[in-house]
Amino acid sequence: MVCSEKKVRLGKLGFAIDRGGTFTDIVCCFPCGKIEKLKLLSEDPAKYESAPTEGIRRFLELFTENKIGRNETIPTENIEWIRMGTTVATNALLEKKGERSALIITKGFKDILHIGNQTRPDLFDLRIDKPEAPCEQIVEIDERVIVGTADIYRHEELKICGKPVKNGPYENMFVEKEIDVEELRKVFKNLKEQKFNSIAVSLMNAYAYPENENLVNTIAEEFDFGHISISHKVNNMTKFVPRTYTVITDAYLTPVVKTYIDSFKKNFANNLREVNLEFMRSDGGLCTMSDFIGSRAILSGPAGGVVGVSITAFDKQDPQPVIGFDMGGTSTDVSRYNGSFEQTLETQIAGLSIQVPQMDILTVAAGGGSRLFFRDGRFIVGPESAGSDPGPICYRKNGYLTITDANVILKKVVPEHFPKIFGPNGDLSLDYDSSYKAFVELTKQVNEHIKTLGKPEMCVESVAEGFINVANETMCRPIRNLTEGKGHNTASHVLASFGGGGGQHACAVAEKLGITKIKISPHSGLLSAYGIGAADTVVDELIPYGQALDESKGTRQFLTKAVTDLFEKNVNKLLRSGFCKDDIKNVTEAHFRYLNTDSTIPIIINHTNVDYENLISVDELEIAKDTFERIHEEQFGFAHHHRKVIIQDIRTISSAKRFSYPEISLDTKGPSEYIRDEDSKCWFNNGWHETKCVHTKNLSRGNIISGPALLLDANCTIVVDPNCEAVIEKDGSVTITIEDKGLKKIGVDLNPIHLSIFSHRLMSIAEQMGKVLQRTAISTNIKERLDFSCALFGTNGDLIANAPHIPVHLGGMQTAVKYLINLKGRDGIKPGESVISNHPKEGGSHLPDLTIITPIYISNQTYPDFYVANRGHHSDIGGLCPGSMPPNSSTLLQEGAIFKDCFTIVEGGKFLEQKVTDQLMKPAEVAGCTGTRQLTDNLADLKAQIAANKKGIDLLKELCKEYGIDVVQAYMAHITENADLCVRNFLKSQKSSVLEAIDHMDDGTAIKLKITIDKEDGSAIFDFTGTGPQSKTNLNAPEGVTKAAVIYCIRCMVGREIPLNQGCLNPIKIIIPQDTILNPGDEAAVVGGNVLTSQRLCDVILAAFEACAASQGCMNNITFGSNLMGGYYETISGGAGATPDCNGRSGVHTHMTNTRITDPEIVETRYPVIVRQFALREHSGGLGKHHGGDGVIRELQFRVPVTLSVLTERRKTVPFGICGGQNALPGINLLQSIGKEEKDIGGKATIDIKAGDTLKILTPGGGGFGLPEN
Repeated sequence: MVCSEKKVRLGKLGFAIDRGGTFTDIVCCFPCGKIEKLKLLSEDPAKYESAPTEGIRRFLELFTENKIGRNETIPTENIEWIRMGTTVATNALLEKKGERSALIITKGFKDILHIGNQTRPDLFDLRIDKPEAPCEQIVEIDERVIVGTADIYRHEELKICGKPVKNGPYENMFVEKEIDVEELRKVFKNLKEQKFNSIAVSLMNAYAYPENENLVNTIAEEFDFGHISISHKVNNMTKFVPRTYTVITDAYLTPVVKTYIDSFKKNFANNLREVNLEFMRSDGGLCTMSDFIGSRAILSGPAGGVVGVSITAFDKQDPQPVIGFDMGGTSTDVSRYNGSFEQTLETQIAGLSIQVPQMDILTVAAGGGSRLFFRDGRFIVGPESAGSDPGPICYRKNGYLTITDANVILKKVVPEHFPKIFGPNGDLSLDYDSSYKAFVELTKQVNEHIKTLGKPEMCVESVAEGFINVANETMCRPIRNLTEGKGHNTASHVLASFGGGGGQHACAVAEKLGITKIKISPHSGLLSAYGIGAADTVVDELIPYGQALDESKGTRQFLTKAVTDLFEKNVNKLLRSGFCKDDIKNVTEAHFRYLNTDSTIPIIINHTNVDYENLISVDELEIAKDTFERIHEEQFGFAHHHRKVIIQDIRTISSAKRFSYPEISLDTKGPSEYIRDEDSKCWFNNGWHETKCVHTKNLSRGNIISGPALLLDANCTIVVDPNCEAVIEKDGSVTITIEDKGLKKIGVDLNPIHLSIFSHRLMSIAEQMGKVLQRTAISTNIKERLDFSCALFGTNGDLIANAPHIPVHLGGMQTAVKYLINLKGRDGIKPGESVISNHPKEGGSHLPDLTIITPIYISNQTYPDFYVANRGHHSDIGGLCPGSMPPNSSTLLQEGAIFKDCFTIVEGGKFLEQKVTDQLMKPAEVAGCTGTRQLTDNLADLKAQIAANKKGIDLLKELCKEYGIDVVQAYMAHITENADLCVRNFLKSQKSSVLEAIDHMDDGTAIKLKITIDKEDGSAIFDFTGTGPQSKTNLNAPEGVTKAAVIYCIRCMVGREIPLNQGCLNPIKIIIPQDTILNPGDEAAVVGGNVLTSQRLCDVILAAFEACAASQGCMNNITFGSNLMGGYYETISGGAGATPDCNGRSGVHTHMTNTRITDPEIVETRYPVIVRQFALREHSGGLGKHHGGDGVIRELQFRVPVTLSVLTERRKTVPFGICGGQNALPGINLLQSIGKEEKDIGGKATIDIKAGDTLKILTPGGGGFGLPEN
């Protein structure tokens, strides 16, 4: 048994190990309380087979004073426990070295892993590169479970033929299609013959009814596969797509993890049977070998770092929140701790959506190994990495120039104080001379550009420091996302730095963030391993619930029974692991959300009795609800006190602590009583400074070291900047305080370093605006589909910076801001005011896209210094049909509420709710129309948009306080000029001076473009003369949409990470004749122009440059609804056009949109519809040297009567191939009623749907590029 008094003192040795990709860190805990540390290369086959085994062997030799040969079986009588975190799963995922795996999935969804949520990862990359799920073969089986709908639909609902079933809280379900067991056996026989060893199973709605998955598991076990992963056992949460990603990832990785564990155990006597062996999971808890599975091992090492931060940097007596800053070689991980671990239930890892409880850790591709480039007058850091082999140039393996080389040049990494592990034989120190030579060459590039600006040349050290400054700004962005993006003040945190490179950058990063206090543990070089040693052993279980919070006794009895059963499992596992019952803590965690939203918040339900079998009380549920609403208000800025609260999932967590580190107290000495090494010179702030060098082993409690200084340790170097002071604490940790230097004086003249820094900073502000908008919005469109954009504008209304949101919004928002200035004058909008706009002639794209513009007053001028704006798509603003996307509108008035003449929405800081409400209801005055059908959501989302602007204002004011408004405005101008330069260089590089292209809408209307390029100055004229006349339908595109298409296409073709701003348009003159489809009159209908014509514009522009064949040319807009259910809107992906060097991606959103599609299980739970199929439309892409992507098939069956609207294009004209590439197939919209044949309803239709009707959308493919080779 594990008794409480043993938690500090051990009878034997304990080992905490972090087996990383480059280094393996080992912390050995001795019985006397002493701690020893060791760092080894994870791969060193000439010296040892396994780094963790080698570390344990060395410590056992030290402890027993007996020699143990490298090839001997290691005795275990002196080992009490081994705890390990490992990147084995992560590396297997990244390097594609997992187990060959096959997936069994519900019929109709075989391509769901390819389509995902249909978004593309890089908005401006025409070569759409999305990581594929690690699955070699997918087999559909004909089975189906249908979940129940809301009670309000019962009287008119489609009758489902099948076996009625229920499971816990899930009632009114049907097994519509039973599994054919004999057919299933044939499937597994075939997979076994193909030598598949790992099987994943994911069936629709298995979270609610798992019996079909259990049956598949039973049959699969007959065939003796090495591993079987079942989706509801790996992750029992709603959302089919991430659950499927998770289970196939688990099947791919778990055999690799088990093989690694077995290979580790075989090095020890009796396979470590007498030793407690545990592994760190992604949620920060330790588990036994049997519970350590692939899907929960991916963040194993980083999770240990978060635990390490919690025990070394968080002060319970002075509970200041802590940011964990773990800077490694390839990337930097950041986390937050404020007394409890912040976890997330879903995150992107290696491009895959993994849905399991895990630490909320954000990663940025910037680390010591990030490569350095000078491009287009800017300093670029990463995302490419030199890795560990060949690594940085200073590693002596013919590597690449990196941030580590920059630190070597500036003497912040001292080769003499670094282990001699480099070079071909691993016995040399870092190579300063080679790093310096490489920087000399890069500095020449920088100075060649600087000469053209008439500026003085930079020295090698200034260039190296410039790259470090840019890297620091890059690493600040995820920290701001983790703090500001969640409603926390970044400056109020402590920065806990660890990892190999963290100590060299901590002071500079903290200063950029306004943080004044840094904590660096004496174990910072091995903090993940240290944290693993002190982590709790955790057992958890999760069940979906999905019901409204109800305080009735029946509900409480059901929850208590469910929780009791789960805790019984948890506790028995811990007892079998050797814990005493008194050591075990039990916590019930409920994941709360509001009705019709997806964002959940985990809330602890504290039991009044330690006996978990006690009935959950009314008070506990009431307290939990109040806690949820309080946290919701803190994070999102509001609480919906009158909206139903849903308990989405219930998670029981049982934990026990096996070991705690003993407290350490160093001897106290005076502030300056320490032994110094010979002083060195380090480069800080454009100059060499005399710098103290002190070994940490020579420091004592109370020592104070003023910067500049280097604190040298065997495992890390801590740089104390000139304006900082380091104090040694009683446990040996270093606390660094940073002096506020006030205004940063950098001057207004262009500096390439600060150009890169301001680009990052301004884009980060737009990103934080988007985070606030997503957090505070209530509608599915904004909160989950992410159909919004945020941007910053200069004093004259020019677009300065935007976050990578929705391209079609960008040109229009700038037009809207400029319209405001022209209408009201520069001083016409006052502080405390905001305006709302959606009219096409005022920069609107279509009416559902509502733009909020707010001025920023900082200086003493009478007009705004800047503007912030955001545009969000509202799911209904009235008009002819639910969703405000009518296919048959012929005038603007039929498309919903109109906000024109810069309609004031906020005055004197007050939201004018009644005035806005009246305007939203005004469409009811138009024949055949109604006012908004979702007023509550409209008002909530508008308040969220106002809150997003306020965040932008606050952050811009902070930036001006930091640098001065003159500097900020100057660099806004420099960033614009830099974009202008990049575009001119791109235009000059074109082979031809005249480019032309033409395409036609389905009704025959032409979109014609002639581009004339001036090769001398890099300017161009985009002339749309010859484009067809204004349409009588709603395909008219406002002028802002054309600008958005031009700026988007130019940014894609430039192919550089340049800010998207007015500079991209400065070299370009756009000619659009009046009264054409691209420049319609004031009252023209435009709802289709924004979502259809915009896509065709991109096809034409890109074709003129021969940059990309036509993509699907459509957003495939579907809306349906009724007065009972409200409205639902989605856009559907298709095929991407091929490029000169890449095939087009299948099943993805292209060009002017990038919105997510709602998960099939969420659709079926929330709306009266069944998703029958969502798959790729095979062979719909055009052939070519590079073939176009395939479209998709989306099939929806309606369970109740609704009004359906379909607004699509490319149903008659085909997506064209270019340069000899073949055309793709156009789309088709089909409708089938029960007992009748399918019929083509055309590209645009509004139809009254009956219960049982099925809509099948076949979206267009993408055109091919180049002559097919065969």
